[in-house]
Amino acid sequence: MEVKKYIAGKLNKGAVHVTLIDPARQAPEAAGRLAETAQEVGSDLIFVGGSSGITQRTLSETAEAVKERASIPVLFFPTGTDSICLNLDAFLFLSLLNSRNSQFVSGTQSRVSSLLKRLDVEVLPIGYILVEPGMKLGEIGEADLVARDNFWQAIGYALTAQFMGMSYVYLEAGNGAAQPVPAGMIRAVKREVDIPLIVGGGIRTAIDARRVRQAGADIVVTGTVIETAGYRERLRSILSALKD
Repeated sequence: MEVKKYIAGKLNKGAVHVTLIDPARQAPEAAGRLAETAQEVGSDLIFVGGSSGITQRTLSETAEAVKERASIPVLFFPTGTDSICLNLDAFLFLSLLNSRNSQFVSGTQSRVSSLLKRLDVEVLPIGYILVEPGMKLGEIGEADLVARDNFWQAIGYALTAQFMGMSYVYLEAGNGAAQPVPAGMIRAVKREVDIPLIVGGGIRTAIDARRVRQAGADIVVTGTVIETAGYRERLRSILSALKD
């Protein structure tokens, strides 16, 4: 399966939902159950990753468990970890555009690019932009966070991603953020870019999801909503809000 074509097909029908599974948050077996549930309630994709300090063993076992239980595409989300997983359906090739450290813009990517080519791994180039509060990702990525009211800066970074030839632009408030990226910022960026817009961080309720979608997000990522009891119904309500 070519994941980029799969996503394009889904986008032609409406919003795309992604469930982010962090290997550091639960055992591999539990991650597999989360993936199965996410698929059952209508999630379109699964990202695996997104935390610092994940061991290679934990990452590999989690990825294997998720792939065993889910048939929708599973992608590796490499932010904040030195571990790497190449046996999933695609690799998110993230460039943290507002990092002060060039390693997060292109340095780390340059060290794995030859391997990705030799193994013929599908790569999705993404311009990644951290918006306040940024949370742990902002600290790890040494980001100059985009202020929540600085729409022009967000637009500038988003257009940079597009002009550099990236396939997607990703506005991220940070895993565990109290609020999503502001609707006004999403709307402003969406008006200017021609590539699909991904939004993540702080999206915990159907109301959050609906606001983000109505503001212009093409792809919506949720993560922490699946990490507590009752996640099936919360996730189902988020999907309902996005897909209606």
